[in-house]
Amino acid sequence: MTCRFRSSHLTLAAGCLIGTAAVADTPTLTVYTYDSFVTEWGPGPVIEEEFEKTCGCDLNLVGVGDGAALLARVRLEGERSDADVVLGLDSNLVAAARDTGLFARHGVTADYDLPLTWDDPDFVPYDWGYFAFVHDKDLDAPASLQALADSDLSIVIQDPRSSTPGLGLLMWVKDAYGDDAPAIWEGLADNIVTVTKGWSEAYGLFLEGEADMVLSYTTSPAYHVIAEDDDNKTTAEFDEGHYLQVEVAGKLAASDQPELADQFLDFMVSDAFQSAIPTTNWMYPAVTPEGGLPDGFDGLMVPGKALLIAPDDVPALREDALNEWLTALSR
Repeated sequence: MTCRFRSSHLTLAAGCLIGTAAVADTPTLTVYTYDSFVTEWGPGPVIEEEFEKTCGCDLNLVGVGDGAALLARVRLEGERSDADVVLGLDSNLVAAARDTGLFARHGVTADYDLPLTWDDPDFVPYDWGYFAFVHDKDLDAPASLQALADSDLSIVIQDPRSSTPGLGLLMWVKDAYGDDAPAIWEGLADNIVTVTKGWSEAYGLFLEGEADMVLSYTTSPAYHVIAEDDDNKTTAEFDEGHYLQVEVAGKLAASDQPELADQFLDFMVSDAFQSAIPTTNWMYPAVTPEGGLPDGFDGLMVPGKALLIAPDDVPALREDALNEWLTALSR
């Protein structure tokens, strides 16, 4: 609106000043997250609309790459970061994130529906899932990581330095095979068509027919069933088990909107947030929504064995696992 201050329009001028002041007084909460979260088909638009109904604020969702890139971004920015909340770290990154000293304690309590007990004082879970390789149903899929490495099937994976699924695969191989992990990676090296920075690029290449399988989640086929009425996608069940991921958010200690940040963390475990997760982020919600899960989730593969390295043990294993991966792929 343009304000023109003429003597005959004093009332209008005053109204313009009041309106401008109201806009200026609206606080902004900035949340760093991964790129797919803020897309038009991701949770971002729904979450923004629902939170702004109650917060009296402007929710600024900023996509800064994939999940693992979030930690690198806030570590680089330090206390100068524009972010108030970081959403999209996961159970493999919480120890490293805590060690930065940049995150503050939260006071959130919730009746979590997770396959493990969660009592972390700094990070609030909002969804979870199992990593898996997605493929078309007519594919003769391998039944283990070893069988995949021995096959001629082509796969697309994500970079563990920038992507939480990529890091999850690193920990999956390490947890399942221990000292034999380098041999698995040597076998997998010639299956890998490409390594992408994030999940979206990798899944897009798979859908374009560039690979037989893609590293994703056991919940990914639900998207095709619900959004596309296509039941042709499934996931390979591996004998070693499947690695668990819990995605989390945390408040930055240097936030200039600490009360709004706390309000957002509380909102994350509300039904308004959690009910959006299954059909926008295509993961299991951390708190079961009042209406339960959509019908497309009932036919998903449920791993016979869940794998997880304790979050505090990940940093000690990550460097060696990354070097094993890099060595195998450089040959």
